[in-house]
Amino acid sequence: FEETFPDVIKFIESNYRVKADKANRAIAGLSMGGFHSLHISRYYPNTFDYVGLFSAAIMPNDQVKSKVYENFDATLEAQKKNGCKLYWIGMGKTDFLYKAGVDYRAKLDKIGMKYTYVETEGGHTWTNWRVYLSEFAPLLFK
Repeated sequence: FEETFPDVIKFIESNYRVKADKANRAIAGLSMGGFHSLHISRYYPNTFDYVGLFSAAIMPNDQVKSKVYENFDATLEAQKKNGCKLYWIGMGKTDFLYKAGVDYRAKLDKIGMKYTYVETEGGHTWTNWRVYLSEFAPLLFK
């Protein structure tokens, strides 16, 4: 999916009146959608100024092979250098992906990438995702 994502952007830009630049694009998702948002945003580092990861799965299954998942650190560095206005991460304290989120934030800290982190009670639930969206959405396009 990550490799063909430019086709999605081209479709949107050719069928809707949108501002077609990084400053006017956001990508966000929950769970596996957060996984795709994370990897799409780093694979296309000059495409989105707003990234939202809600209880995001971080890495694919070890059996998955794709060039998208190669050079993780280098592509994350490129994303950091290109900058973004908001890199927002939300995670529940009892989410089964919590440890992966802790490890991912440590990776971001190590390279000096700025992000906003919101930790809530609860786990991998719609209750949390609704809260994350309600906090993330008002911060877009400021």
